[in-house]
Amino acid sequence: MAVILAARNISKEFAAGRTGAVRALSGVSADVEEGRVVCFRGRSGSGKTTLVNILGALDMPTEGSVMFGGEDITALSEAKRDRLRRYEMAFVFQSVALIGSMTAFENVELALRLAGVPAGERARRVSECLARVGLEKRSGHRPAELSGGEQQRVAIARAICHNPKVIFADEPTAELDTVTGLAVMRLFRDLVKEGEFGRAIVMTTHDEAMMESADVTYTLEDGEITSVDVQR
Repeated sequence: MAVILAARNISKEFAAGRTGAVRALSGVSADVEEGRVVCFRGRSGSGKTTLVNILGALDMPTEGSVMFGGEDITALSEAKRDRLRRYEMAFVFQSVALIGSMTAFENVELALRLAGVPAGERARRVSECLARVGLEKRSGHRPAELSGGEQQRVAIARAICHNPKVIFADEPTAELDTVTGLAVMRLFRDLVKEGEFGRAIVMTTHDEAMMESADVTYTLEDGEITSVDVQR
């Protein structure tokens, strides 16, 4: 399979006081292939969230590069990185960050408004994405009227509505019970295997049950990759 996203010798340091520095990542390299669910696992402080933020162009490495579609995104201007995040990538976080005053339909539609999608196309696409995550009958409900699992599925519908190439998910099942979390993971797998709603998924987790749904799992300890488990 083609590599869609690649980290090469990524290191990241954060300032600590006036003279010190904390090294969060050290020489990390990893590949994300099309049609794959790739998981980064590790304890709190292992560097997994920092790595995903760099892969998703939300942060810059101190050293190293990130290749996306053959282009070094660490060399892009902030304006071009913002455009990349808006049109080519999508993000699903532990906190679903839905707007409480908006319905499920409106929350998903907002992402398309920001992307400049015409009104007629927005309505069709929102309905299609909510149906894909099994919430077509809940489109008129606000977040407070939805369960935790339903809220996360709205967040996923919002993420896939513009057909991103990569979906990033940071601890997406941490607030869910095991059964609901596994259902979300099955949805992720179905979406990426179909290819229509996202070509690859990159996620972090510390939950062993969720890792079983991944194709490739990288284990991080103290900012370094200590093992790679290819499951499929």
